Amino acid sequence: MIGRVSGLLAEKSPPMVLLDVHGVGYELDVPMSTFYNLPALGEPVTLLTHFVVREDAQVLFGFLTAPERATFRELVKISGVGPRTALSILSGLSVGELAQAVTRQDGARLVKVPGIGKKTAERLLLELKGKLGADLSLPSTAALGDAQGDIVQALQALGYSDREAQAALKALPADVGVSDGIKMALKALNR
Repeated sequence: MIGRVSGLLAEKSPPMVLLDVHGVGYELDVPMSTFYNLPALGEPVTLLTHFVVREDAQVLFGFLTAPERATFRELVKISGVGPRTALSILSGLSVGELAQAVTRQDGARLVKVPGIGKKTAERLLLELKGKLGADLSLPSTAALGDAQGDIVQALQALGYSDREAQAALKALPADVGVSDGIKMALKALNR
């Protein structure tokens, strides 16, 4: 099993990269999240890998981070989700965004990924529940009080990122109610 490859980045052609490892070129398919964070051509890079052997092909997939690879491995365990679909999911959503979608059972977020229909999204949410969402869910929201958690979720539902919602929450009084907190947070965010 090939678990990791280190070498010089010889070629970048989405979603494939070519790594020169002491004169041997390894072609790896990578999600776009990894692709965008790769160094310039000729620079050294280390990728964690997942090796897939089929009747008609042997394909090496590469990832910059362990959570990406772990999520990829969870995805390919699901019936009907192959390596290409898993790669597409990780290209359309970060690991954190996928975990949030699973935690919230947000199928609409998954359907936005090319190649994922409503039934596949429902299957993903069902199969990943407890495997992905539980350990990667928003710890900040889970650790907050009920009102604060509701405020953060409301802000995120309005399109604000977790970072923006958390920053707005810090400016609020600790004992603020949900509706007043949302109003105050929106005013702070619109400044």
